[in-house]
Amino acid sequence: MDARFLGIAELTETPSVAVVVDVMRAFTVAAWAFARGAEKIVLAESLEQALALKARHPHWVAIKDGPPAPGFDAVNSPGLLRSVDLDGRTVVQKTTAGTVGALAVKEASLVLCAAFVVAEATAQLLRTRGCDRVTFVVTGEEGRAEEDLACAQYIAGRAGGTVPEATAFLHRAAASRAAAELAEGVRQGVHPDDVALCLEVDRFPFAMVATTEDTLMVLRPYAGFCPRPDRPVP
Repeated sequence: MDARFLGIAELTETPSVAVVVDVMRAFTVAAWAFARGAEKIVLAESLEQALALKARHPHWVAIKDGPPAPGFDAVNSPGLLRSVDLDGRTVVQKTTAGTVGALAVKEASLVLCAAFVVAEATAQLLRTRGCDRVTFVVTGEEGRAEEDLACAQYIAGRAGGTVPEATAFLHRAAASRAAAELAEGVRQGVHPDDVALCLEVDRFPFAMVATTEDTLMVLRPYAGFCPRPDRPVP
């Protein structure tokens, strides 16, 4: 498989297949949202759009980066979200990097959003679709986020037919700037378990596919099997 690893600003053309990676924390949070029963996640272009969608659909759950804010129901933290019942709910998510990266490649024929928690399911979908050229969008730190690059390279290896040892990739992610900022409380809206939850490999058995629905970019779990995190994962 021909894999390219690019930052958002380096996307000069629309790729055919894109895997958008945000480990800490957008797409780890998205996976937890599906595991907690969410039907779909709308990726908002701005905080204003997220609030407007929430105003039109009061039963939707709006999530943002940073501290709690009026109009939003939750923050972008897997540790805080893992106990929330989202059964059948629609989530609106706006983050600093992950949602921005996904929207940047919304015209691609296949858009997957990924983190370590859905690594194998993502790689398996790429293999099943026979994707021989894949652009991995490294969303954090203008394409230099070590946790996102490590995850992207790990998924690329598995999609290409090899089974790389996860330990080295997880060490890179654990030593990243994002992990340090979460652990040290530099970022707001953080649970003490967030870093550990972001470094769980294959926690969930589904990939996450983003498509355009009625002008909105919508993320859904692939294969329709979303077990609760307190249930055994086959």
